[in-house]
Amino acid sequence: MTSPLLELPGAVAGDGLDAPVAAHYGSFNVEQRALEAGEGFVDLSHRDVVRIAGPDRLTWLHSLTTQHLTGLAPGTWTGALVLSPQGHVEHALVGVDDGEAFVAHTEPGRAAALLEFLDRMRFMMRVELSDVTGELAVAWRPALRDPAVPHSGYELVPRDRLAAYAAAAGPAAGLWAFEALRIARGEPRFGLDTDARTIPNEVGWIPSSVHLDKGCYRGQETVARVHTLGRPPRRLTLLHLDGTENRLPAVGADLLHGDRVVGFVGSSARHHELGPIALGLVKRNVPLDAALVVDGMPAGQEAVVDPEVGLHVRPRLR
Repeated sequence: MTSPLLELPGAVAGDGLDAPVAAHYGSFNVEQRALEAGEGFVDLSHRDVVRIAGPDRLTWLHSLTTQHLTGLAPGTWTGALVLSPQGHVEHALVGVDDGEAFVAHTEPGRAAALLEFLDRMRFMMRVELSDVTGELAVAWRPALRDPAVPHSGYELVPRDRLAAYAAAAGPAAGLWAFEALRIARGEPRFGLDTDARTIPNEVGWIPSSVHLDKGCYRGQETVARVHTLGRPPRRLTLLHLDGTENRLPAVGADLLHGDRVVGFVGSSARHHELGPIALGLVKRNVPLDAALVVDGMPAGQEAVVDPEVGLHVRPRLR
C-alpha cells in the first residue's frame, strides 16, 4: 500500500516497515514545529485497518480485550490490547465506533494475525470481520488531538480520496516528525518498543489502553497483580542520546550498564529541541540515574514508567 502522497513535492520515502509513506517532505524539523503548532497532518496510510461490524461487536470486543468498550460513544477513539493468558501483549489496536462498526488500525502487516485470532473467538456472536486496508487510510492531525484524551488525533480517510484530503489538510508532515513527537511523549509503538514478553504495565499502557475496572479478559490476572501488589519487571524509559554521533541506534540494539545488558532500544528519532532521543525497555532494578550505553553512544534516562509503580496502589485488606 504505497502512499500516493509520496508524489508530493519534496517527499522522501521512509525505511523498512515505514517505507510506503514519507519520512519527510524536505525538513523534518520544520514539520515537527508545524505539528506542535497544531498545523498540518501526517500520512499513516501504511497502517493496516480492520472493521468489526454487527450488533454484538462492542460487548464481544469488551470480553476479549483490555478496554472497556460496552457503551462506547460513537466517534470516540480508544486503544485496546489483546493479551496472552500470561498477560503478554499480542495485539495492539486503536479504533473508533461509528454506531454500526468498530474500525481499528494496527501496525503494518498485523491485520491478518489479528483477524485470525478474532475469527477463532467468534463462536455464535453476531459479528462480521473484514480487512479494509484497501479502502480506508489512516491520518493524524494535531488539530484533532486532545492531550487529555489518549489516542486522539487520528482520522480515517477513504483511500481514493487521500490526494484531495492532503490538499485540504496540509501542510504535510512526514513520519520522522510524527515519531519524534511520539517518542518525546513517551508513547510506545507495538512491535518496536515492545517484545514478545511485554506486559502493559511495563510500557505505560495503563490506563490509556487498559481499563482496570472491567470484567474478565485473557491475561487480566497478570495485569492486576503487577498493578496492585508488585512492580513491573521492566520499565519504559526515554533515552537522551549523545548528540555528537551522526547516527541513531537500530531497533532492538542492546542497552548496556557497564558490561551488562539491561534492556533494549526501540524506536528513535531526532527531536527539534531535545536532540536525538529513543525509547528503551530497561530492567526494573537499573537506577534511573545510571548512565547507559547503546551502540557506543552514552544515553541518559528520563522516567516514563515509574519502576515502583505497583507500590503506589495498595489493596484494602479487612
